[in-house]
Amino acid sequence: MGNNNEQLNQFVISGSISKTIFKLALPVMLGTFMEFALSSTDYFWVGKLGPTAQDAITSSMVIIWTIFVTISVFSIGMSALISRNVGANNLEKAKFYIKHGITLAVSLAILLSIVGYFMTPLLLRFMGTSQNTMQMAIPYLRIFFLATTFFYWNEANYSAFRASGDTKTPTFVGIIIVIMNMILDPLFIFGYGPFPELGVKGASIATFIAVFIGLIIITVFTIKGKIGYQIGRLITIKPDFKELFKIIKIGLPVTTQQLVFVIVYWFLIKIVHVYGETAAAAMGIGNRMESFSYLTCFGFSVAASTMVGQNLGAKQPKRAARCAWGTVGIAWGMTFIISVIFIIFPKYIASIFTTEPEVHKMAVDYLIILGISQMAMATEIVLEGAFSGAGDTIPPMVVMLPGSLARIPLAYYLCFTLNWGINGVWWTLTITTFFKAIVLALWFKRGKWKEKII
Repeated sequence: MGNNNEQLNQFVISGSISKTIFKLALPVMLGTFMEFALSSTDYFWVGKLGPTAQDAITSSMVIIWTIFVTISVFSIGMSALISRNVGANNLEKAKFYIKHGITLAVSLAILLSIVGYFMTPLLLRFMGTSQNTMQMAIPYLRIFFLATTFFYWNEANYSAFRASGDTKTPTFVGIIIVIMNMILDPLFIFGYGPFPELGVKGASIATFIAVFIGLIIITVFTIKGKIGYQIGRLITIKPDFKELFKIIKIGLPVTTQQLVFVIVYWFLIKIVHVYGETAAAAMGIGNRMESFSYLTCFGFSVAASTMVGQNLGAKQPKRAARCAWGTVGIAWGMTFIISVIFIIFPKYIASIFTTEPEVHKMAVDYLIILGISQMAMATEIVLEGAFSGAGDTIPPMVVMLPGSLARIPLAYYLCFTLNWGINGVWWTLTITTFFKAIVLALWFKRGKWKEKII
């Protein structure tokens, strides 16, 4: 193993917990802030084309989330198995799981790309998307499906680096992707210079090109051993299907609960569309800002996952627990600041994305209500990462499934029975987030995850 990685791994299992949390989380947070900039850039430029164009992004957004959450079916298992073996200094086994994880990722991505491309119109119609919006959303979404293989392969490489204790390299590559996308977005959307004017579709073409460039860079880094040890051939030609199933078995509970979470949003979008394209555009603004907070917490979730996995591999369960709760505490501090910003400055935030008065008003309400639940969301996301690092992914699934499914009847009740209007959807998200965070925290405190054998 390279000297830098060896020092970092020793720091993870024996160094200052707070320093290690920041050392692992900050690069991921920087990368996720850039991802936030990427999605916000899309929404900013497309917003200049009007509410219908914004609705095309919002309607597609839920399906794109579905693409991204299925990444967990391999990334969670890879992270748990690689970090556990790195912590035990069993690098041959770690390399074995990297190769099998990448093989699984590419295989699943190709299948999803084909199915998703042809099902795009059906999926958009299910969510009640208007015909005007459909004309913009179909080509936009189909290009995203074609880019799925790039996204999956990238994430498999990222998981290998992060589980090995290197969160800087994925962040570096992610920043390149975002900068490329930010440059290409207005060129393809509005057709500046020699570029064609493609409207909404241009945003997804810009992303397609940027992610492909990122894949080339991270693949070169992986092949050259920047991860800290030489891996050799990245894709296994003759995979061990028993081991592939082990990766899937760890990741499937998290994937299942995340899929349910996103599919519930498909139904929530149907409710939002009852209030028109302006409501959908407002939801898009709120989701962009929520993703800012979510991606912040994701950085700490990665830190918790890596630290819990490696400390359990080093036979230090008590330290693993201290790492997890320490990460939750730091995430609380960060999300408290975000809550204050959402509650005090919602009008200024909404004004960045829209000049439509009705959209602006709905978005302001969403941001205020959203601000109340940010610390609860931090608890939920970080502890999910801690459970995943231990390879104990059943508890998050058991908590998240009913918590997410409850959103559909609760939203109908608040919106239509109590006549809260569109705000009923926003309150539904906040109430259920508190419920999930409290139950997950109590379950993690029991400590059964320390005994998990993988």
